[in-house]
Amino acid sequence: MTAELAAAYEECRRIHAAHGRTYYLATKLLPRDRRPHVWALYAFARVTDELVDGPSTQPPNPAPLLAWREQAMAAIQSTSRPDPAEQPVLAATWNTMRTFGLEPRLVEEFLNSMVMDLTVSRYATWADLRGYMRGSAAVIGELMAPLLGAGGPDALVRARALGEAFQLTNFIRDIGDDHRRNRIYLPQADLARFNVSESMLADAVRTAQPSRQVRSLIAFEVRRAVSLYVAAKPGLRMVDARSRPCLEAAFTLYRRILGRVIANDFNVFERRLVVPPWQRLATVGHVAARRFTSNVRTSATSWHRPTPTRHSS
Repeated sequence: MTAELAAAYEECRRIHAAHGRTYYLATKLLPRDRRPHVWALYAFARVTDELVDGPSTQPPNPAPLLAWREQAMAAIQSTSRPDPAEQPVLAATWNTMRTFGLEPRLVEEFLNSMVMDLTVSRYATWADLRGYMRGSAAVIGELMAPLLGAGGPDALVRARALGEAFQLTNFIRDIGDDHRRNRIYLPQADLARFNVSESMLADAVRTAQPSRQVRSLIAFEVRRAVSLYVAAKPGLRMVDARSRPCLEAAFTLYRRILGRVIANDFNVFERRLVVPPWQRLATVGHVAARRFTSNVRTSATSWHRPTPTRHSS
C-alpha cells in the first residue's frame, strides 16, 4: 500500500473513531489487514449520512447529496482509483471494493436509500420500512460480509438481517432525534395498532415522559429487533475465525442497547441510551480473552497430538 493510500485509510479510521465508537471498538479485534477496509466502508456511509442529517436546514438542501451520489458512483465505477490526496474516502472505498470484488450496485442501492430521506419521512407498513432498510442497512451487511470472510447465500441472508437489526436498534433509540428532523422510522401501521397518534409521539419527545401507549409501541419494536438478532445470530459462525471476535463484540454491544431500552422502561426520550464505556471495554476484553483461550487450547491440542509414523512394508 502506498503512503498516499495509507493516509486515505487513516482518514477513514478517524471518521470511524469519531462517529461510530461502539463498532470502532469492535474493529480492534479484527486482524490488522482487515481493519482499514471496514473503516473505509464505515467512513463512506458516514460521509453520506452527514449530507442527509448534518445540515440544520429544514427541509435539507438536496443538492450536496445528489452531487455526492453522482461523484461517488462515477469514482467507484471508474477503472482508475481516485486521488487519495483529493478524495481520501472515495480512494479508500474504491480500493476496498476492488480488493474484495464488491458490487457497485450495492453502493448505488445505499446511496439511493439515502436520497429517499430527502423526501420520505413516514413509512406506512413494516414492509415499506424494510424497503428503505434494504438500501440503508441490509446492503451494508452484504458489503461487510466478504471483508469478514463470509460467503454464500445463507451468510448473506444473515448479514442482511444483522444490518437491519443494527439499524432498527438505532431507530428505536433515536426516535426523539429523528422526530426533531420530522422523520418517524416506525411504521404508521404500528402506531395505529397501539393507538399512538403523532401528537402523542410529539408530546413524548417534548416532555420526555412517554404514555403507556407509546411505551407499548416501543416494546413491540424492541421485540421485532430481537427477532432480527435471532435471525442473524447463526451468521456469527459463518465468518472466518479471525473476524469472528469483532462480529461477536459488535453483535453483543448493539443488542445491549436494547437491554438499556428495556431497563429504562421503554423510555427513549429522557436521554440517549448507550452502553457505558466500561461495559463496552469489558465486552471487547471478554470476547478477546475467550478467543485467546480457545486459540491456546487448539494450539495445545495440536502440539500434543502424536505424529503418525511410517511403517515400511
